[in-house]
Amino acid sequence: MRGRGFTRTLLSVATTLLLPLSIAGIQAPPAAAAFNPTAQDFWVVSPSMGPIKTRVFRAADGNTSRVVYVLDGERAQQDLNGWEINTNVAEVLQSWNINVVMPVGGESSFYADWDQPSSWFGIPPGAGPSAANTGSGATEALGGGPGKSYRYTWETFLTNDLRWAMRDQLGFNPYRNGVFGLSMGGSAALTLAAYHPDQFSYAGSFSGYLNISAPGMREAIRTAMIDAGGYNVDCMAPPWGPNWLRMDPFVFAPTLIANGTRVWVSAGSGAPMPDDLNIPIGAAADRLIRGAPLEALALANSRAFQVRMLTLGAQNVVWDFPADGLHAWTNWQADAYRMIPDLSANIG
Repeated sequence: MRGRGFTRTLLSVATTLLLPLSIAGIQAPPAAAAFNPTAQDFWVVSPSMGPIKTRVFRAADGNTSRVVYVLDGERAQQDLNGWEINTNVAEVLQSWNINVVMPVGGESSFYADWDQPSSWFGIPPGAGPSAANTGSGATEALGGGPGKSYRYTWETFLTNDLRWAMRDQLGFNPYRNGVFGLSMGGSAALTLAAYHPDQFSYAGSFSGYLNISAPGMREAIRTAMIDAGGYNVDCMAPPWGPNWLRMDPFVFAPTLIANGTRVWVSAGSGAPMPDDLNIPIGAAADRLIRGAPLEALALANSRAFQVRMLTLGAQNVVWDFPADGLHAWTNWQADAYRMIPDLSANIG
């Protein structure tokens, strides 16, 4: 498993088989839930989405001034945030005396305010069959559920409903917070910081799609949303309209510079880390086949964003492009470890 020739062969096979599928199936391999009993369930009612759960991890020193929001990926679950399920990043942040806010839910949402509930062909949500646990959200496209029976308003929730509830009930500082996330959550972190600079002084993107108006990206995202819950990207924002362009970090890059937001951008190379290979061969092959082409696309997007920012003379970004890393939790946990010192120095 550790041989270079074997690794190159698997990587080549993965890229050949799945690159044409673009970003379908954005996910890490399944993991057992790592529920942390010391975290707090914090429920806040969104006027449009109803009760939303957030997991809160208190800073080790008890302060309420240093706060970071941690965003999930495309396949966000309804029970726990993927960062809690798959990593110990919350506990590490606590040890740095940072309060951690982990919203739960928002599958395929990009943490945006959608134009309308997700639906297909005008069919009411829940009117069609819904087959769970098939491995593909396409079978759930006509079913009901979050973001289908109501309109996603995640940006409003995070920057208004949740923000002020945490100030009023927990005493959390609502200003100069941090926000970071993986994949869809990475793109969303930059969007939230761009349009809410009083709330977020720091934004981190791990394997984010930061050039979503590039040729082919909308259809790639369409495919990913169908696979991750059966969502319709056209219900999020019409093609090339102002709401779509508003979500594109490549487009709003000047705003991040003008705000003086501290930005961290990371993407792996698409080559596996040692921990990706020191597992049974079948699991390693699956991780490579899923993760290599997805991370290659995220890297291309992140590099395009880098060129855009450098062309604009940006001095507010840390670029982090390690020599390895798949579209997988092994990569994102390592990304977070590298980012935390910089995050700590720029919030609160």
